[in-house]
Parts: sequence; C-alpha cells; structure tokens
Amino acid sequence: MMYNICEEKRKVNRSFRGNLYFRTGGGNLTMQFSVGVEYAFHSLFYLIDLPEHKAIGIRDIAKLHGITETYLSKIFAKLRKAGIVQSIAGAHGGYALAKKAEEISFWDIIEALEGTSHFFRCAEIRKKNIFVTNPRIYTDKCPCLIKVVIHEAEDIMRDKLRNKSLHWLYEQVYKDFSTEKKKEITRWIKDV
Repeated sequence: MMYNICEEKRKVNRSFRGNLYFRTGGGNLTMQFSVGVEYAFHSLFYLIDLPEHKAIGIRDIAKLHGITETYLSKIFAKLRKAGIVQSIAGAHGGYALAKKAEEISFWDIIEALEGTSHFFRCAEIRKKNIFVTNPRIYTDKCPCLIKVVIHEAEDIMRDKLRNKSLHWLYEQVYKDFSTEKKKEITRWIKDV
C-alpha cells in the first residue's frame, strides 16, 4: 500500500491540538529567539508608565540593564519602524511608546525584531528522494506533512503571543514590586 501524505495532512488538520513545547539538548527541537527580544521586552517595560511628553534615552535604558547602547539602538530602530516606539528629538529626547501598551502584543514585539517568516522553512527535499518517480505530484495541493504540522504549531504559538500585551506584562510584574522598588523606579524615570 502506498503512503498517502495528502490523506495524512487531512488527518492532521482535523486532529492537531494541544500546546507547543520547546525542548533543548539531546537532539530535541530547539527554538530560540534572539537576545534582542529579551532586551526589547525589558526595555519597553520602563516606557509603559511614562508621564506624557517624557522620553528615555537609549544610553539610560542600556545603562539600566547593563547592555550595550549600540545593540539596543539597533533594537529600538526596528521597534520604531514597526510603530511600537517613537523617537523624540531634542536635549531631553529619547524613546516613548508610540501607542498604548494595551495595543502592543508580545507577538508585535517579536515580529518587529525577528521578522514575519515562519521559523521552519521547508526545502521540499522529498522531491529529490530516490524513490519518488514523479516529483511534480508535490504541489500546494499536497504540501509536505512536516511543514503543515510545524506551521500549525507556530500559528498556535503566534496566537498565544498575540493574546498577551505589554500592558498585561506590566500589570503582572509591577504588582509584585515592593513599595520601595516602585519609588526607586519613579525617581529613576524622573531623573533621566
């Protein structure tokens, strides 16, 4: 009996459920965002509750986190291009959020830095398999089952990230800060 990958694709489309898991080491699936994603989230966190017309400079944000100003500037250029932050010129210029934190999803930030492509890019090596007599049968109507499953998993991950906002992050983290830490953050923002 011939293995029918198109029939298997239909089965997967009907039955694929669950969570996306990431494992590292031992030959398991490894998926990793650049460190710039982490830098972006931690940096944007301090722009959320800025007073109106206040901006924070790249130098101050980089110093806050102990990261390089040059690399952070590249991250913020991408965030600005995506409409997440705005650049404010002048002696007291810097960056501020370009829209409300409620309107900025985790996925918006990741996509601004990592791009829009799927993580998995199918090279269609099945067409070169020595047992395939007619590689033209592999078309968009019969896509690679591996690609289908991985793209579906990526879509689930993207949806979950679209449902969490920068404002949600702020609420979850800030509420656990001590009163003293909140005062220190307020003083730091005022002084920069």
